Amino acid sequence: MQDVLHALMFIALFGLAFLSLIALEAWYLNRQGRRSYHFKEFLTNITTGATYKVADGIAIALFIQFFYEWVRERGLGIEFSPGWASFLLLFFVQDFVYYFYHRTMHKVRWFWANHVTHHSSKNLNLSTALRQNFMMDLNFSWVMWWIPLAIIGFDKDWALIAIEASLVYQFFLHTEVVKRLGPLEYVLNTPSHHRVHHGCRADQIDRNFGGVLIIWDRLFGSFADERNVGTLEYGLTVRQPTTLNPFRLNLDEFFLLCRDVYHYRDLKILFKGPNYVEERYDRNQS
Repeated sequence: MQDVLHALMFIALFGLAFLSLIALEAWYLNRQGRRSYHFKEFLTNITTGATYKVADGIAIALFIQFFYEWVRERGLGIEFSPGWASFLLLFFVQDFVYYFYHRTMHKVRWFWANHVTHHSSKNLNLSTALRQNFMMDLNFSWVMWWIPLAIIGFDKDWALIAIEASLVYQFFLHTEVVKRLGPLEYVLNTPSHHRVHHGCRADQIDRNFGGVLIIWDRLFGSFADERNVGTLEYGLTVRQPTTLNPFRLNLDEFFLLCRDVYHYRDLKILFKGPNYVEERYDRNQS
């Protein structure tokens, strides 16, 4: 219970900080005459963010950390001495793992059914960063990010700090206020790169999966420069939601996934891409 209380306290503190920055961005955009924030959508984003983070904090406190330790005891057993060198190695490893974790969430519909919530807005601002799905830990996608670190032997608490630090950094990527950041664009994931990631046009889809670093996208061929992808358009290519009900945004895609598997009697739907049904079947004539 104490771990759960600590998690909830951590969430509350960062939640207040994020809300303050969101208010500052909204004020600035309003002064510029730019309408990126819509009150109903803002409430939706805050609600999905709160329910996600509470569920995530409880999941970490109740079972993820214990499973992590169970795997670590049976993993490679590498001992890392405390210090900056070890934490720097942990930072690079978790960011490398996150790249493939994030890419898989876009390529496999079982995982996309939860991640889609984050991409379902047609606006991009700091509150969009909080638009997450409370079922993220229930579909076991976290295994792809956490367990490689446990197998290697990184300390659980330091792994948690590295993962949460990555997520905090990514909050700041969801903005149109910050333009380009000069030489940092070659190494870091920046708002410019992440705007492309949220784009839904052909040359913007499935690009820039990095967490803190953009070097993995450059290495593995998924990088796209904002200057080369035309006008950005946010949202989804198929099944764009028309509701701002936060619970429907969390659950509709999952229920549609289950319905498609049942209707088409095709288990491959679970593991194929998000558009597999549209490409393989004619949904409108079924």
